[in-house]
Amino acid sequence: MARDELTEKVIGAAIEVHRILGPGLLESIYEEALCHELQLRGVACERQKEVDVIYKERVIKGQKLDVLVEGEIVVELKAVAKLPNVAIAQTLSYLKSTGLKRGLLINFSQAKLIDGVKRISL
Repeated sequence: MARDELTEKVIGAAIEVHRILGPGLLESIYEEALCHELQLRGVACERQKEVDVIYKERVIKGQKLDVLVEGEIVVELKAVAKLPNVAIAQTLSYLKSTGLKRGLLINFSQAKLIDGVKRISL
């Protein structure tokens, strides 16, 4: 499996945010800090990116991604003690909605952030 440089950059930025802020803050704080860190590293990202869900040829509005990186990677952020089972399904649904292939599920409430990172792909 080839290394994915962009995914590695996102994980590196998340680790830096976690190193400085630690666990225990609101998800929205980590979202803003992660986007700031990505921008400092020259990586484009969009917060709360609206995407359409298509149901039987009908466009349904109202779905938002936490972070979309370089228009390629869906990043779903959590700040919870235990990741709910639905979180992976949620991230997979976002990938299906966007037609993208790569996602990251990052839970900032872990003592070591790397234990809270899940790579998800279609």
